[in-house]
Amino acid sequence: MVIKSNGKWRMCVDYTDLNWACPKDSFPLPKINQLIDFTTGNKLISFMDAFSAYNQIMTHLTDQDKTSFITGKGLYCYKVMPFGLKNAGATYQRLVTKLFKPLIRRSIKVYIDGMITKSLTKDQYPKDLRQTFQIIRENQMRLNPTKCAFGVAAGQFLGFMVHERGIDANSKKIKDILDFESPTTLKQAQGLTGRVAALNRFISRSTDKCLPFFKIIKQGKKMK
Repeated sequence: MVIKSNGKWRMCVDYTDLNWACPKDSFPLPKINQLIDFTTGNKLISFMDAFSAYNQIMTHLTDQDKTSFITGKGLYCYKVMPFGLKNAGATYQRLVTKLFKPLIRRSIKVYIDGMITKSLTKDQYPKDLRQTFQIIRENQMRLNPTKCAFGVAAGQFLGFMVHERGIDANSKKIKDILDFESPTTLKQAQGLTGRVAALNRFISRSTDKCLPFFKIIKQGKKMK
């Protein structure tokens, strides 16, 4: 069991051997930059998040035994798609892309279990949201109310602050960098460059500025 950022628990099973045996599903994930730019210039935005998204997809009966795991009380297997499978993200993305195909490029964008509906005008907003909810109801998809916000002018999506005028850097990510102690190990250097990469579109020549860290990481990997 692993504790999540919201204080709740997530059950994780080591599916290393199963993942090695499964071919890679190459269904592409949407480009984050395009999703973020999609929100610019809209009066109202709705942010939605699927509740236990992977668990909303049923596992084929003949494949359920492949997800089996051992506990102190016996052997169990998943009836739904569990967390930790190599192709879980691609499988879910293919599903939501198919479900929301009529609205994608017009009023909605979906990144795995995160959805955003936008409306250019306040008058258009009820219609756009109604069409989104219709698809959700027809396919019995469940949303997480604690991670949803409807009819707002700004909000957080995929780590960015989006609003009508454009996007802003996430203040929390900026604080994480400012509070980050000077790296003394390879892992810490990797952590710092990862934090900077999340803000690279807001930092002029960020790659050049992080070049010393990249050289250190490259040398450290060779030494291993």
